[in-house]
Amino acid sequence: MVATSVLPTLDNAALAAACWRELVATATRTERRFSHDERRALSQELLRRAADAEDDAARTSMLDAVIALNHRVAVAVARRYSDRGIDAEDLEQAAAEGLVKAVRRFDPDRQHDLLSYAVPSIRGEVLRFFRDHGWMVRPPRRVQELQLALRRASSDLSVATGREATPEEVRAATGTSERDYAEAGSALGCFTPASLDQPPEAGSTVTLGDTLAADDELGAAEARVVLSGVLGTLGERDATVLYLRFFEEKSQREIGTRFGVTQATVSRWLGDILADLRSTIEGRGARPVMAAAAS
Repeated sequence: MVATSVLPTLDNAALAAACWRELVATATRTERRFSHDERRALSQELLRRAADAEDDAARTSMLDAVIALNHRVAVAVARRYSDRGIDAEDLEQAAAEGLVKAVRRFDPDRQHDLLSYAVPSIRGEVLRFFRDHGWMVRPPRRVQELQLALRRASSDLSVATGREATPEEVRAATGTSERDYAEAGSALGCFTPASLDQPPEAGSTVTLGDTLAADDELGAAEARVVLSGVLGTLGERDATVLYLRFFEEKSQREIGTRFGVTQATVSRWLGDILADLRSTIEGRGARPVMAAAAS
């Protein structure tokens, strides 16, 4: 099989005279770096040939070549959103999907420049990926979409002005109220929450994780909150039995000696008391916490 030649130059005459296979071979030559004008001209010629092609295989080859030719653009768009809690490869994959969709939908009779059409599609695909996969703590959908719109507006304004956009400019560009802007700003940490290994403030010798209660402490705290509302319903004897058993950690034999009854009687009292408390708690809609209270 004879290898298809590539075009040494990409002027209009060379592009018009080349067969579609030469255009594809040139576009997919990975070692060649194209200028912006070369990439634009070659993409436009391939897209025009693909639109007129009657052979499906030829059309697919030409569109695939356009995708390969402009892949660097998709990567560049994806990298603008790096370091925000999403793996770079996932962002580049989302950007590539946006490029593929744009190339497949592009109509050379209606649009004159591929990238002017494709870049918003690529960026939209990346932002949708953020919306669907980028939230470790998921705020309301309205806040998610507003935050992404503010990010996009801020980026566009920065490109247009050559400096970082101010909050006032971003709010004006998006028609966002000060209250909604603040709400979206409060959700910024939802992409990548603060590490538990970092100090709560500069110079601190403890970490955020050190300030959190352990799981067993949380369970005991929950049990105390739930039980505080029902312990007041106990009689004096039952309240004393619970106190001696679970707070002073007295044995059933010691409690029986204090009340002048057998250990078996104390065991029966405890069973009845705990059953009554559990029934009362469940009747109020709370989940059973007796095990946590007894721990």
